[in-house]
Amino acid sequence: MTARFHNPVDTRFGWGSLQELAAITEHQNVAVVTFPEARDLGLVDRLQALLGERLVYVIEDVQPNPDVAQLRATYERFWQEAGDCHAVIAVGGGSAIDTAKALIVGTESGRFDELLALLASGKPFVPVRSKQLIAAPTTAGTGSEVTPWATIWDAANHKKYSLHLDCTWPKVAIIDPQLMLTVPASVTVSTGLDALSHALESIWNINANPLSDTFAISAIEDILECLPLLRRDLSSQELRSRMALAALKAGMAFSNTKTALAHSISYEMTLHYGLPHGIACSFTLPLVLGLAWGHDATRDKTLQRVFGPDLDKAQARLRAFLHSLDVKTEFADYGVTAEEAQVMIDFALQGARGKNFIGSRAA
Repeated sequence: MTARFHNPVDTRFGWGSLQELAAITEHQNVAVVTFPEARDLGLVDRLQALLGERLVYVIEDVQPNPDVAQLRATYERFWQEAGDCHAVIAVGGGSAIDTAKALIVGTESGRFDELLALLASGKPFVPVRSKQLIAAPTTAGTGSEVTPWATIWDAANHKKYSLHLDCTWPKVAIIDPQLMLTVPASVTVSTGLDALSHALESIWNINANPLSDTFAISAIEDILECLPLLRRDLSSQELRSRMALAALKAGMAFSNTKTALAHSISYEMTLHYGLPHGIACSFTLPLVLGLAWGHDATRDKTLQRVFGPDLDKAQARLRAFLHSLDVKTEFADYGVTAEEAQVMIDFALQGARGKNFIGSRAA
């Protein structure tokens, strides 16, 4: 069977690589999407110095888990005030990059609700206009810089929308570990666990292949070793670089497989229990590892390259790793009863990401 791997993102990795923005955006007017603390950290001034007059618009009020309640006004203001810019540069975590992905998809009316209606239909569409996207993550975890997917939340109505079009693949990804030096311990852990989940989810996945496995295995091994060390030494350039590369590899892995059951469960945990995404998609990893084990000999072999042949020991290792980072691994720890958890798992298996899980065929 032929294995296929496709990723169209021009990816730049390395300490100080943000400098390449100037050359990448030559002769282009650009807008920047970033997070509220970016200005106090000197990041907005740095971008202004790199881009000069080409920087024509800045959005710096991105909130975690971009929600329609805020996105609507931001989107419509962007298309009214910066509709003639050539590219959008997202500098931040997954929320900044996801927000930028939503902004670059232009509707005929310029209204956000038109985009929501297209997403709600679940049918593929080609936007009437779009912008190029350049993504520079400031956290090691999202993977959004090398994938086309964005999640848009509607907390008021307990809904989420998944955006993925040809134009939402970033044109360029700049992974500069220097941007991650100021990330606090809690966010470093949460985003690092998101990356671990991406890598594992790409293995217990019906879309997995030997090429995605290569990225995933390397990412998992690096994260299991590196993340606890980085948590204790947040200013280490070497560890920040290793973690950034591991997260990039995890992103490359799931850019071809999509995520699976742990992420499907996470959406419910975030919507209904307010759990941060990185924790919501990682606390079930030992459980999902057990559900995945034994369904597919090839997938088992891949998992065993990381964890060895004993499932109990594999789950215990993963559980101990999460506990060492102060992440609790039982539904009950988050106020979910056993009955509610089972309902949530059954529901998650029916979701688009749940159906990617190798165990869903036997569910």
